[in-house]
Amino acid sequence: MEITLNNRQEAIGADSLTITELLKYKNFTFKFLVIKINGVLIKKDFYNTATIKDGDDVAVLHLTSGG
Repeated sequence: MEITLNNRQEAIGADSLTITELLKYKNFTFKFLVIKINGVLIKKDFYNTATIKDGDDVAVLHLTSGG
């Protein structure tokens, strides 16, 4: 399938993925992430069930803070 991940085209060898599977596949390990699929914010409780499909626009944002 082809998705847009953080404004870049990505080809992934699966028909669909959950957010958890995508994070593992792309090795995203940062603790504080915000995930959007097609502009819709996905709560962490739904990472195992929210499905990413062909053509979806996915944003994985790292939350940081500083002083």
